[in-house]
Amino acid sequence: MAKILVVDDELKIREMICKYAKYEGFETEEASDGQSAVNMVLAADYDCVVMDIMMPGMDGFTACRMIKKEKDVPIILLSALGEEYDKIHGFDLGVDDYVVKPFSCKELMMRIHAILKRVNQKKEEDVFILDGLRIDFTARIVTIDQQPIQLSPKEYELLFYLVKNRGIALTREKLLQNVWGYDFFGDDRTLDTHIKLLRRNLKEYSRYIVTLRGVGYRFEKAD
Repeated sequence: MAKILVVDDELKIREMICKYAKYEGFETEEASDGQSAVNMVLAADYDCVVMDIMMPGMDGFTACRMIKKEKDVPIILLSALGEEYDKIHGFDLGVDDYVVKPFSCKELMMRIHAILKRVNQKKEEDVFILDGLRIDFTARIVTIDQQPIQLSPKEYELLFYLVKNRGIALTREKLLQNVWGYDFFGDDRTLDTHIKLLRRNLKEYSRYIVTLRGVGYRFEKAD
């Protein structure tokens, strides 16, 4: 269940948004000012923050700036300000969407769903998990049963390319071009040697790297 923080100094607006959000299956929490929102986001994890701009004390722009310095949480700004400058300023701060008051709660829920879908897809792209094998593409960390394994830079690149194209027959030429580069002047033995080393490091998961005789290699999809 996604957890949404609703930030607005007007109680009725918070209640209305939370009512719709709960109907959509979201868990909700509320804050009535920017400083409270910052404190809550830094103390807990939220899947999305819906925040008004014009609030007493710390405004939404300032709160957004402080939050983005510490956490990469999606933020939707709400405002009666429809000027292009305000929208540009919000996007410059890293907000994910901008909704002008008065707004439709149904539309707001659709925007939240769209943002959460995009974030979840990105997470899936950044990390690959196959039983005890976990590959974090962004951090360049590969673990087996939570134990990190050491790979050479080319082994990392080869494994990443195979996994991201899993289920696809990859020719030797394609692997050499995409992993070593178009200016590579070596021979197939370089690729075969790295595949051998990679298989050794992957241990029981080496079986997922399948040799295609006369063609190249394929990383099998999990059942």
